[in-house]
Amino acid sequence: MSTKANRKEALDSIQANVQDKNMVKHMLATEAIMRALAKKLGEDEEEWGLTGLLHDIDIELVEGDMSSHSKLGADIARELGASEAMAHAILCHNEAHGIPRETKLDKALFCADPLSGLITAAALVRPDKLSGLTTKSVMKRFKEKRFAAGVNREQVLSCQEVGLELEEFITLAIEAMKGIASELEL
Repeated sequence: MSTKANRKEALDSIQANVQDKNMVKHMLATEAIMRALAKKLGEDEEEWGLTGLLHDIDIELVEGDMSSHSKLGADIARELGASEAMAHAILCHNEAHGIPRETKLDKALFCADPLSGLITAAALVRPDKLSGLTTKSVMKRFKEKRFAAGVNREQVLSCQEVGLELEEFITLAIEAMKGIASELEL
């Protein structure tokens, strides 16, 4: 990874470009999951974390236009010093572009992105939020197609492409998000 990219600059850029606090929390949750995945898979935690953090930086700038989303985001990430591998992962996490996911980083971001949303939704319906959330309860919610209906289950299941079974992936993601529960206000 380029040593130019750093978390403080990434957060400053997010603050300048993303007003929706829930979107910022989604990006922080995705960062936490990506860092945990990198640690588990023996990859670069900083590179993977920053990729997760920056993946939706352009969502408000493109005003929700999915044909532009992540193209601008990849460019912004590059301007912040992200490596080409990071920019590619950001670019291909949006299926609208039809760019194949080739690397482990590409595949990890693709499956982590929607899982952060499912876990957040599952935590929000609990009185104890994230602290009492279990893998079993998220697995149950995963099977309920109407719960967090916007979460693409097939995309989450693509965790198998990085060598994790769904249950193991969910456990890892819950623990990662619990580590930043106060930032997520969960």
